[in-house]
Amino acid sequence: MLPISDNPSSESFQSLKKPKTPNLDRKNSFNSLQPYLSVHHPRTWLILTIFLLQIFLLLLARSLPISVSHRRQHFPAPLTAAPSASADGDIECGSGRVYVYDLPPLFNTELLQKCDHLNPWSSRCDALSNDGFGKMATGIAGIVPENLTHAWYWTDQFASEIIYHNRLMNYRCRTMVPESATAFYIPFYAGLAVDEYLWSNYSAEDRDRHCGMMLKWVQDQPYWNRSNGWDHFITMGRITWDFRRSKDEDWGSSCIYMPSMRNITRLLIERNPWDYFDIGVPYPTGFHPSSVSDVRQWQHFVRTRNRTALYCFAGATRGFIKNDFRGVLLSQCYDDSDSCRVVDCGGTRCSNGTSAILETFLDSDFCLQPRGDSFTRRSIFDCMVAGSIPVFFWKRTAYYQYQWFLPGEPASYSVFIDRNAVKNGTSIRGVLEKYSREEMRRMREKVIDYIPNVVYAKPNQGLKGIRDAFDVAVDGVLRRMKEQEEGGYKWK
Repeated sequence: MLPISDNPSSESFQSLKKPKTPNLDRKNSFNSLQPYLSVHHPRTWLILTIFLLQIFLLLLARSLPISVSHRRQHFPAPLTAAPSASADGDIECGSGRVYVYDLPPLFNTELLQKCDHLNPWSSRCDALSNDGFGKMATGIAGIVPENLTHAWYWTDQFASEIIYHNRLMNYRCRTMVPESATAFYIPFYAGLAVDEYLWSNYSAEDRDRHCGMMLKWVQDQPYWNRSNGWDHFITMGRITWDFRRSKDEDWGSSCIYMPSMRNITRLLIERNPWDYFDIGVPYPTGFHPSSVSDVRQWQHFVRTRNRTALYCFAGATRGFIKNDFRGVLLSQCYDDSDSCRVVDCGGTRCSNGTSAILETFLDSDFCLQPRGDSFTRRSIFDCMVAGSIPVFFWKRTAYYQYQWFLPGEPASYSVFIDRNAVKNGTSIRGVLEKYSREEMRRMREKVIDYIPNVVYAKPNQGLKGIRDAFDVAVDGVLRRMKEQEEGGYKWK
C-alpha cells in the first residue's frame, strides 16, 4: 500500500511514473536458455508448435469478412435455425420454400390474448380458440355421421389469419434459412389489430397504428430490400374493404393503402377484383378433416344424401337497405314452402354456423347465395361443403373471387340468375326446376370433387395426398412469385 503524503516529493512522483529498469545480465540470461533451445529438447518443439499455431490463427482471422450493421432495429430481428431438408422435400417443394418472419408478439399472439376486448358486445375467445378453429361443434349428432363429428367446429369466419399462421409454422416447405426462401410470410393479425377499433369512437390513427408499426419492422429486415416486398405475403382475416379506408372518418383502416403494402400479396376472404395483389381465399367453414379418410367419408355422405327440398335460403333481411334483395328471396321462398326451406338468421342466430343451417344445406339440391354485407359471404362455402349447388345473383360473389379454388367453368357447379330478373318477377323455382336430375347430379358431383379445395384441414401438417384450401393458396402464391421473378416484371 502506498503511503499517503500531502506533499509528495518529485523523486517519489518520478518513481511512480517510471519504474527503474532492472539490472539484467542479458548475455548470461541467454546462455542459461541455450539448453532449452536445443532441437533435441522436447520443449523446443512445443514452443515452435504453439508459435506456428498462433500465426495460423492470426492469418485465418484476417481472412474472415467482418461486417458491422448500422441499421436501426425497432424490434428484435427474426431468429433463424438450421433447416431440415430431404430429397422428398425438394421434390414436394418444386415451387419454392417459405420463410416465416418471427414478428414481435405485439403483432399476433398479444392481439389474440386480447380476445375479450375485440368487440364491445361479447368475448371472441371461444371463437378464436383451438388454433383458430373454435369450439367443437355441438348439436350435430344425427345430422352428420357419428365418426365424423370430431371434424366439426364452430369456426369464426374471420379466423383465417390464425389458421394460416399455424399451418405455415408447420408447413412442409417452410425454410429456416431466409436466403433460400422463395417467399416471406408476415404473420400479422391485421383483422384482429383493427377489430377492437371498428366499433367505438376511435381515431383513424388508432385503426392504422399496428399496421404502420408492422410495416416499419418488416422494412428493417434485410430480406425486404431484395425485392421491395414483391416476394412477401400476408393473410388479412377480414374482407379487403376493411383495410381500404380513403378518408379518416370512413370505416376501417388504411392498411392496404400504405405505400409499403403496395407490392405485398394479400390473402383475403374477399378481394378487390381489380387489385393484382389481392387473392381471394375461402372463408373458413366448420368442417376441418383430420385425415384423408375423413374427406372421403364426408364426400360419400353428401353424395348419397337424400335431399327433400329443391332449394333453400339461410340468411336475414337487411332492413336498412332500400329494396333489400334478400327480402325478395325470402318472400319467394316462403311462397314456395313446399319446395324451399328457410333458416331465418335475424340477429346473431347464425353466427359462425348452426346445426340448423348445416341440416338445411344437406337436405337441399340448391342453396341461394345473394351477396352478404359485402359481395361475398361465408355461406357459399358452408353450402358447397354440404354438397348443395350454389345459386348466385352477382358474379362478384364467387366467379371473380376464388378462381384458384373453384372450377373454371361456373356453369359446371353453380347456377347464375340475374338479380334484376328476380326483382322483376322471375321465379327462382321455375328456373331451378328446368334442371334435370342428371344435370343436377353432374353439378353436385363437381361441387363434391372441389370440397377439399375449400376446407382447412385440422392437422397443422395438412393431409398427405390431398390439397386443402391452405395448400392451394400457398402453392399459388409460390408459383406466382416464381413467375414474377422469371418474368422480370416488377415495379419499385
